[in-house]
Amino acid sequence: MSLFEDDQYEYCDTFFIYLKDENRPSLEAVTGALRTLGHRCVVENVKEDSGKFASATIKFASDCSAMDIVYVQGSEVKAQLAEIQEELRLMTLTQETTKSLKKMSQCESRFDIFHFEEQNPNTEDEFLDPGGLLTVIGKISSTCDGVGYDPQSQDTI
Repeated sequence: MSLFEDDQYEYCDTFFIYLKDENRPSLEAVTGALRTLGHRCVVENVKEDSGKFASATIKFASDCSAMDIVYVQGSEVKAQLAEIQEELRLMTLTQETTKSLKKMSQCESRFDIFHFEEQNPNTEDEFLDPGGLLTVIGKISSTCDGVGYDPQSQDTI
């Protein structure tokens, strides 16, 4: 079940990890990387496609957050990358961001990471902590030599 269908969670933002098709990680590689986070996160609804990671739900109770992660490939990804490059064409970018964008332009697929905030009356005084999100993006990016991207800030992660 997607977190979009769960009343305990409210959608916040979408983030991406761009990667080459040939670098799509195995289910085992992704779950192994996430296991290193220990008890901080719970991984559910894990799906695979021919041994490759396809999707999962990750919950961080301590951060009051959760994520649905879904693999996407094809012309939709290339079209979005072209849009990103056009939007950033006139911006002054750091050398590191320029390098990451060049790497992104060679990608054919991505992971969509839908970020949710837990709606729990017992945690209403707590704030959504992006720590779990950033950690997951880092762990998955490292398994696929990918580039994390935040479309809201127009920056690589």
